Amino acid sequence: MIYARIRLADTNYSMLDNFKLITKPNVDELENIYNTYCVYKNFRSVMPIFPEEYFTNDVLGYYDQGKLVAFSLMHVYNSKNVEAIQFAWNYANPKLHLGIASLRSECAFYKSKGFDYLYLGEANEYKRQMDGFEILGPRT
Repeated sequence: MIYARIRLADTNYSMLDNFKLITKPNVDELENIYNTYCVYKNFRSVMPIFPEEYFTNDVLGYYDQGKLVAFSLMHVYNSKNVEAIQFAWNYANPKLHLGIASLRSECAFYKSKGFDYLYLGEANEYKRQMDGFEILGPRT
């Protein structure tokens, strides 16, 4: 597996208008979105999100007409580094194009808070179009 990150100083994205940090996560609502997402994507194997994870990580919500339709689960390592753990949405309104738009919004959010890097996990092809994209090399 090849891992990647985004150097936030090399980005100039804006936060989406329908985005906010969720301070009191509703686990049932988030789990419903995650389950819908996994079924829609027809994943063969799914890692569960344990309820505690919604309270020990940042949960960034995306809304459509005031209703939560998507979220990103973000693990903050320290004041400079954050990892995108999981994104999920219900696809009820595909015109929102939340996939890459949410990642850009997250870059803007964490850059505004002084973070240096947003870690992406696997270097999927769609992530390569992001400004500041970097492949992580081996330890030397």
